[in-house]
Amino acid sequence: MAEIKQRGKDGEPEDGAPVAGDAGPEVDPFAAHASAVAAEATGAPAPAGDLVAGGKAGSILNALSVPSLAIITALVIGALIIIGTDQTALDNWPYLFTDPGGTLKVFGDVVYNAYKALFLGAFGSAGAVSETLLVTTPLIFAGLSVALGFRAGLFNIGAEGQITVGAIAAAAAGFSFAGMPGPLHLALIVGAGFLGGAIWGAIPGILKAKTGAHEVITTIMLNYVSYRLADYLLTTHFYRRPDRFDPISKPVTNLMPHLFGSGYRANINILIAIGAAAGVAWLLNRSTIGFEFKAVGANPAAARAAGMSPTRTFVTVMALAGGIAGLAASAQLTGPTPSLTPGFSSGFGFDAIALALVGKAKPAGVVAAAFLFGILKAGSRNMQAATATPVDIVTIIQALIIMFVAAPALVRAIYRIRARRVVGPEVFTKGWGG
Repeated sequence: MAEIKQRGKDGEPEDGAPVAGDAGPEVDPFAAHASAVAAEATGAPAPAGDLVAGGKAGSILNALSVPSLAIITALVIGALIIIGTDQTALDNWPYLFTDPGGTLKVFGDVVYNAYKALFLGAFGSAGAVSETLLVTTPLIFAGLSVALGFRAGLFNIGAEGQITVGAIAAAAAGFSFAGMPGPLHLALIVGAGFLGGAIWGAIPGILKAKTGAHEVITTIMLNYVSYRLADYLLTTHFYRRPDRFDPISKPVTNLMPHLFGSGYRANINILIAIGAAAGVAWLLNRSTIGFEFKAVGANPAAARAAGMSPTRTFVTVMALAGGIAGLAASAQLTGPTPSLTPGFSSGFGFDAIALALVGKAKPAGVVAAAFLFGILKAGSRNMQAATATPVDIVTIIQALIIMFVAAPALVRAIYRIRARRVVGPEVFTKGWGG
C-alpha cells in the first residue's frame, strides 16, 4: 500500500502522493475487459497478486482445471451410486464389517465392470467409435450455438426450436431436388438448415434489440411454436410420405459419405462440426466482429460509447447462433435420421446449455464437452446390456458434472484450492436486468 504523506502548507499533498480518502484513478470497465481479452489472446502471465495454492500438491491441483476435477468428482459419486443400487453389491452390504476386504473387493469389481462396459461401449470397437462420433456431431453444433450467445452476454435457450426449424428447411431441400448432383444437393441441404435456424434465431434477437424482450422468454416460447409448426407441416401432402399415415416426412435423398465405410454410421458431418468450431474460435478471437461480440457481452454501454452497436450485435449473434444450431438438423437428416418426425431435435438443444457451461463457452471446450457427453451416451447402452446398470446412472453423472462446473467454488472447497484473483472476467450471460 502506498505511504500516505503529509500535506504541504497549501493543503496539497507533497510529491503527488495519494491522500487518505481520495479516490483512485477511475477504471474504465471496457478497457479492463479489453486488457483481459488481450492478455488471454497473447498468453500473458497472470497479474501479480494472484492467489495460488502452495506446495507441490497445490501446484498439481492448480494445473488441473475445474471441469477436470468436476468430471472426476462426478465419476466418484457415480461409483457410489452404482454400489448403492447394484444387486450384487446390495447382497454383500451385510458382510461389510465381518469381511470388509472381501466386501470392498466386490464393490470395486461392480464399479470396475460398469465403467469398463461404459468405456468399451464408446471405444471398444470400430463400431463403438463410430456411434460415439455419430452422437457427438449434433452436440458440437448445438453447444457452439449456445456458447456463441454466452460470449455476447445472451442466453440462447432456443436451440431446440432452431434445430427444429432448421430441420423443416433442410428436409424440404433434401427431398425436393432429387435430381441435383450429390455434392451440390448436400451443400443445399446444409445451407437450408443453416438458413432456417438463422431466421428462427434472429427473431428473439430482433425482439431484444427493438423492444428489450428478454431472450430467455422469447426463445423458450419459440421452441414450442417450432414444435407445433413441425407437427402441422407433417400433416401436409408436401412433407408427409405418401405411403404413410403417421407424421413422418419424405426422406432426404442424399446422405453424407460415411467416415469409416458403409458398415459404420459415422459420416463426415463430424469433420464439418470440428471445422465449425474452428471457425467460431477464429471469429471470436481473431476478428473484429468477434471482439464486438465479447465487448457487447461484457458491457453494452461501454461498447456503445466506443462506437459499437449492441442492437446490431444482438441480432447478428442470435441469427448466427440459430444458424449453427440448424447445422445440427442438417447433420441428422444427412446421417442417421433422414426424415423429419415429431420431437426431431431429441433434446440436443437443452444438452447444448450444459455443453456450453462445461466448456466455459469456448469452442475447444465445447468440442471436448460434446465428446465427453457423446462417450457417456454411446457407452451407456453397452453398460446397461453388459452389467444391467441402468442408463440413468449416466444421466446422473452428467447432471453432477454440470452442477460442479456451474459451482466452481464447491469444487475448490472439496479439493482445498484457493481461488485465483483475475482481472476483467469474461461474462457468460447478463442477468434479468442486463
